[in-house]
Amino acid sequence: MLTREQIARRVARELRDGFYVNLGIGMPTLVPNYVAPGVEVVLQSENGVLGVGPYPRAEAVDADLINAGKETITVIPGASYFDSAQSFSMIRGGHIDLAILGAMQVSETGDLANWMIPGKMVKGMGGAMDLVHGARRVIVMMEHFAKDGGLKIVKQCNLPLTGRKVVHRIITDMAVIDVTPEGLLLKELAPGVSAREVQDKTEATLKAAPDLCEMEL
Repeated sequence: MLTREQIARRVARELRDGFYVNLGIGMPTLVPNYVAPGVEVVLQSENGVLGVGPYPRAEAVDADLINAGKETITVIPGASYFDSAQSFSMIRGGHIDLAILGAMQVSETGDLANWMIPGKMVKGMGGAMDLVHGARRVIVMMEHFAKDGGLKIVKQCNLPLTGRKVVHRIITDMAVIDVTPEGLLLKELAPGVSAREVQDKTEATLKAAPDLCEMEL
C-alpha cells in the first residue's frame, strides 16, 4: 500500500493548470509538495490566504503565516490575505475548483463524515461543510481503513455527516474510486494491490471499471 507521501503524489495529478484549490487539514496539506512542473494552481486556505506554497524549510519559518490547521506555510509571489468573511464568500460563491479533504467515513452514495466522532473533543466543524457544497469538485484523500481496522468506505455513514452526496472521487493508499449514480467505481489500484483486496477492506460494493489500471505515481 502507498505511503502518505505517495498518496499525495497521486492526488497532485488531479490538479489542473489554473485551478483554485482548497486543502483540508492533515494529509491534504502534503499535496503542494508534488504539483507537477508547469502546472500552476492557486491554493486557498479558509483562514484567509490565497496563494499558499509548500511547507517552509526550518530557516524560512514565519510564525505569522499559517494555514487553517495552524501549521506554518509559505506563500507564492502575488499571494493575498483577507478576512474569513471574504474567504467564505469565495467558497460559497463557487469560486473554488477543487476541495481536497480527509475523511473518517465516505458512503457508497458520496456522503461524507469528516468533522467529529461523538464523545471525542472537537474544536469545531471548520470550513468543510461550506467546502463540500461550494467547491465544484470534492476529492477525499485518506488511508483506506482506520487505525483500529475499521472500514472507512461504507454503505451508510454512522458518524455525523459533513454533507450528503458531495464526494466525487476517493483516493486512498489502496485505490482510486469514483462515486457514480450507479455506485462506487474502482478506477485504479495501488501497485501490488488486487481488486479483491480492496473489496475486502471496503464495506460498500465496488464495481471494477472496464479500464481498471495500476496507479501512476
